[in-house]
Amino acid sequence: MTTARILIIAGSDSGGGAGIQADIKTVTMLGGHAMTAVTAITAQNTLGVDAVHMIPTQMVIDQIAAVVSDIGVDAVKIGMIGSAETAHAVADSLSELSCPIVFDPVMVASSGAILADGDTISAFERLMRLATLTTPNLPELEALGGREALLERHIPLLIKGGHAEGDLIVDRLDLAEGQGCDWADPRIETRNTHGTGCTLASAIATGLGQGFTLEQSIERARLFVRLALHDAPGLGQGHGPMGHQYVREDAMVEGPSLNQVTVGCTNYAAAVDFYKALGLQQIVDSPSNGYARFEVPNGATFSIHESQDIATSTVVYFESKRLDAWVNELVSEGFAFEQMPQDESWGWREARLLDPSGNIVCLYSAGENRRYPAWRI
Repeated sequence: MTTARILIIAGSDSGGGAGIQADIKTVTMLGGHAMTAVTAITAQNTLGVDAVHMIPTQMVIDQIAAVVSDIGVDAVKIGMIGSAETAHAVADSLSELSCPIVFDPVMVASSGAILADGDTISAFERLMRLATLTTPNLPELEALGGREALLERHIPLLIKGGHAEGDLIVDRLDLAEGQGCDWADPRIETRNTHGTGCTLASAIATGLGQGFTLEQSIERARLFVRLALHDAPGLGQGHGPMGHQYVREDAMVEGPSLNQVTVGCTNYAAAVDFYKALGLQQIVDSPSNGYARFEVPNGATFSIHESQDIATSTVVYFESKRLDAWVNELVSEGFAFEQMPQDESWGWREARLLDPSGNIVCLYSAGENRRYPAWRI
């Protein structure tokens, strides 16, 4: 497997929550190699931006040229650009590349600090025309002229809905000629949202650099962001950083991934005490259903299910983000399924079959619901 080379053109965040720091963590966690062209150095923390030092345009271009000429690039992520002069120079440099480009039009930090003036925003036009995808939030979309104006200019958009009201966040992919799709998920209530836009764009660029489709890249990137929000360490007094370092294989492995096993038990309370004593962290406790789920440090989960028939209670789970396609391929090869893929009430999509010895095997997709179900302890 070759390592995707991701060039990040963005500003530095001394607090480590956004910018280059968030980008590097994201690309690394998703299996890519992060390279950087730093456009600005900021003195900031979770409370705000105290100072900004713009890197001279020629130095930004020299950084790009250095990595392109030696290491090569499979995808580019652009974040904070610094100045109109740098925006135009970066556009000139990137016009010579033929790889995917994801542009996150950073204008305002989470704290409210302005990170792009009017001339710089005007210069974003050239970068948007080069980009495979531009990822504005709703205020940025308005500052860029609005959805209809951008689509008329054939700018591919992922419109992030986090600034909208309501408990459901809807992100919308708008492509040429009415193509696109929506993703909707419940809002995660947390103050630790610093760097969400940077992280999302870098994750999408990594997926594109690894050869995934645009939709696959966006889907995995959104899951990565949501897991990092769930895993935020709670640092600082303001908009804290997300927990990139705690995201496990839910968002990184396309599959099949062995990350969940359920075994039967005849005494629920005794089984719970036993596995907790082994050092497993209990994350679901449902004694009325005789069901408990545990988590181990590498992100794998393990469940017990009370039953008098232990032999039929043990299930091995293999997860894949392309569950339906995988099952269809297996059916075409002659595999017989006890259950074809279907959505379950506990938030997983599952298909089931038996191995040659009669053991139950579940092929499934759960995303964040495996480790972070709504009823997590």
